[in-house]
Amino acid sequence: MRGQAQDRAQGKGGHGQVEAATRRGDEAAHAANSPLVHDFGLLLKAATRLEQRIDTALRRECGVSHTMFEVLIRLCRQPDEEVSQRRLADDLTLTSSGITRLVDRMEEAGLVRRVPSPGDRRSVLVDSTDHGRTVFLQAAAVHADLVERYFVAPVPHDDHGRLTASLSRIHEALRED
Repeated sequence: MRGQAQDRAQGKGGHGQVEAATRRGDEAAHAANSPLVHDFGLLLKAATRLEQRIDTALRRECGVSHTMFEVLIRLCRQPDEEVSQRRLADDLTLTSSGITRLVDRMEEAGLVRRVPSPGDRRSVLVDSTDHGRTVFLQAAAVHADLVERYFVAPVPHDDHGRLTASLSRIHEALRED
């Protein structure tokens, strides 16, 4: 008997602890089923599934990953612009070592080339090659088809404008913090 009394006194076992655990379970279920958790989960799942579809198609049809395609978008956007690896890392939210490894793979595949920065010997610039621009054009068509099919077509036209405006506001809010 003495052991059970000590356990109860220390909060081990007993009716009160069961009630507290039940209450925490109910509160946890309520939090897990909240509209915020649900809505954010939908956003994550949709974005993840779309990114996976795009990545799979780009790898299969063009031999590049979605991230490589994003680098090529950035490099092809303004052909004469000099883009540093650091700027690419910032634009793509990659670490310094992550962008280095990615550019290494892209350079080996003949998609990009590194050039020394004329203004800063410590900085390396990245430029797309002719082959990289050819692959980019092929990949851009694949990408456009999938984005149209899964991001544009399922949403009514008026809602799509509001969706993209809302995503832009979210993006800006996150950049400011």
